[in-house]
Amino acid sequence: MLTTKLFLGVGLFLLGNFSFENPFYQDNYIVIAKANKDAFITQKIQTPGKEIYADFCIQCHGANGKGDAKNFPPLDGSDWLTKKRTQSIHAVKFGQSGEIIVNKVKFNNSMPPMGLSDKEVADVMNYIMTSWGNKQTKLVTEKEVSGIKK
Repeated sequence: MLTTKLFLGVGLFLLGNFSFENPFYQDNYIVIAKANKDAFITQKIQTPGKEIYADFCIQCHGANGKGDAKNFPPLDGSDWLTKKRTQSIHAVKFGQSGEIIVNKVKFNNSMPPMGLSDKEVADVMNYIMTSWGNKQTKLVTEKEVSGIKK
């Protein structure tokens, strides 16, 4: 009987040290919860644009966003997306023709207008700017897209 009580007492003591009441584990839980929250937010941002990307962009820029290195520029790690935000939104909204330089490489092809609504442009831009190695934190809004004129 004494050994059972002792065993039970030690077991409860050990369990107490491994509970979320213990600040060490609570801090780790918060870090995991924050990582899951960030992943959830990213997924929520990406979801609408992912389908649009698959329907309109994947044929040229590829599933990995790397383009083909001669005709279609990369979107993954693209300095043009980050340094020329307005022009990149304009390109998705109205199409793009003529020479552009992406990551120090010249591209001179045309991208036809896709006929997307301002909301769809914002959604696909947010997908592109938060996918692969892209880590944009400023979301493209429908209002921002509607302000860009031909």
